[in-house]
Amino acid sequence: MYMSRVEIDIENRRKLRDLTHLGAYHSWVEDSFPDEKDEKIRSRKLWRIDTIGHKKYLLVVSREAPDLKCLEKYGVEGTAETRDYDSYLSALREGNLYRFRAVLNPSHSVKPDKGEKRGKVYPEVTAEQQIAYIERKAAKNGFELAPDSYDITERGYAVLNKAGQRSVRLCRVAYEGILRVTDEEVFRKALCNGIGRKKAYGFGLLTVIRADEYDSQANR
Repeated sequence: MYMSRVEIDIENRRKLRDLTHLGAYHSWVEDSFPDEKDEKIRSRKLWRIDTIGHKKYLLVVSREAPDLKCLEKYGVEGTAETRDYDSYLSALREGNLYRFRAVLNPSHSVKPDKGEKRGKVYPEVTAEQQIAYIERKAAKNGFELAPDSYDITERGYAVLNKAGQRSVRLCRVAYEGILRVTDEEVFRKALCNGIGRKKAYGFGLLTVIRADEYDSQANR
């Protein structure tokens, strides 16, 4: 597994004109793996947009390393980088505390009515529903949330456009806080495979840093 990052060139208006919806970012990510595209392979890639200070970054977790030149298509030249993620994943330990960040598409499904093949999916729209959503997901993904140490840092909607389809608004919620690993293997799968729905469109990526390392950096 690899974790890659590039600073988005927010000063370039021409580039930003292309990045007006989630589908455009999805295409950017897919185009950053030209070998897969040529062979018509679609491996799972998790991604999200992070804001740090006055800069925006595209963060990608993938099974193969991206082409850094392609990753800089809408980025600042020279800022794309890739790191091995497996060594970090292998160091995760049950019981350890980590500071986390996740951007999710909180929702719930309703069982299908008689005669229907699929149930309907509804977004979680209130802050209370959205907090309950990540609390439900924690146990299923190998971690528990430390009491009174997590919250929503951003909430709103993001537009997704697909060719030949109507635009849709997807509920987008960013969470930050502290978690404790309860099952190493399940937790590693969550970091690699993501949490919840719409993973191809910038949702589901959970990232962590050891809580003591975060505190050390914050106090520098």
